[in-house]
Amino acid sequence: MSNWRKDHLGASSSEPLKVIIIGNGPSGICLSYLLSGYTPYVKPDAVHPHPLLRPDTDFGGNTESVLTWKLQKERAIPHVVLGRNLPGGAWHSIEGSMVTLSQGQWMGLPDLEVKDWMRRKRRGLRNSRATAGDIAHYYRDYVNKKGLGQSFVSGAVVTAVEWGIPEPSGSGAQDPSPLFQVSGFLTAEDQSQQPFSLCAHNVVLATGTSDSPARLGIPGETLPFVHHELSALEVAIRAGTVTPDSDPVLIIGAGLSAADAVLYARHYNILVIHAFRRPVDDPGLVFNQLPKMLYPEYHKVHQMMREQSILSPSPYEGYRSLPEHQLLLFKEDRQALFQDPQGLHKVFGLSLVLVLIGSHPDLSFLPGAGAHLAVDPDQPLSAKRNPIDVEPFTYQSTQQEGLYAVGPLAGDNFVRFVQGGALAVASSLLRKEARKPP
Repeated sequence: MSNWRKDHLGASSSEPLKVIIIGNGPSGICLSYLLSGYTPYVKPDAVHPHPLLRPDTDFGGNTESVLTWKLQKERAIPHVVLGRNLPGGAWHSIEGSMVTLSQGQWMGLPDLEVKDWMRRKRRGLRNSRATAGDIAHYYRDYVNKKGLGQSFVSGAVVTAVEWGIPEPSGSGAQDPSPLFQVSGFLTAEDQSQQPFSLCAHNVVLATGTSDSPARLGIPGETLPFVHHELSALEVAIRAGTVTPDSDPVLIIGAGLSAADAVLYARHYNILVIHAFRRPVDDPGLVFNQLPKMLYPEYHKVHQMMREQSILSPSPYEGYRSLPEHQLLLFKEDRQALFQDPQGLHKVFGLSLVLVLIGSHPDLSFLPGAGAHLAVDPDQPLSAKRNPIDVEPFTYQSTQQEGLYAVGPLAGDNFVRFVQGGALAVASSLLRKEARKPP
């Protein structure tokens, strides 16, 4: 436990902090790096100005960044990063052998290339992509190597963020901007909880979107054999409660998480029923948007989905797809009732169910769960369709001064995009600091 954690989270702090970052994944780490005084400069031999931070990335190119980084401590802004997990956030919750969607080098943070880090760790890329376990280790190691650890507090669960809090008496502050109060608790190794309450001039939301899995909303979804995370299958296989001799595992969904589950289950020879509502050739399916050369395993799943739905019996032993099927309910005796495209009902006996149809950000700690902060406040907050509405050059909320959002919450859904948002926030905070009277 860091000295900061011991000294400041044990009780309410009377002196407001400059910045609190909620979330310690790639976005929070990158912003902490910038707020620690690391400053980007264009390399002397690079074309300037350049329209992209990582040239040709979205076209599959491997051109190195045009930036170099210098530590300028006089530009540092004191801050605290609160996270439920170890630095790296949700990456520590993903099954370690899964490979990243993006190429390995695109998962990197400033001034420490993933390929260089992996070379020193004597690790290798799989088809130019890294495993989730390696990336989680990389992010944790990044915090240590860059000297950011003193600002990070792990095991911190935020339960409430309020704003408009009066300035503490006697602080001498002349800044008229509102204060934020961030409350929550720390979870110790013995699972005991220690409450904390902190005030800050600025709060940055960097929690990502994987906190709250989407649900079907059908009868029986809360039964104990129905799960919403791939980790449930991992646990069942390790415990021996799901084996190749068991009834099939039902996987619901037509995205990459569902594909990961199919690949994982078939690796262990687990019988799979794979159900999804869309047609296999729907152009909106993510498989139809991925280059085959970069993602052969996902295109293999797509091929299984397509050929098995056309041919009978299945050319893929142990796998059965159910395209355009609507799941109606689960029964206590581990059965699932479907309606097929012709309106007929089908019943399947199962050992376990994985509902993998996406996830939503969990901003329950904000007033109104943050709904009023979205681009369309009348629709659910969504990283892909309805992110938090932020100013494009500062990433500050258009609805609340001093409240920022980075990463997926602001619509930046890939790690390679988070540097731009973090740079916008850091630049905005530095300008605020410069305007304060001495």
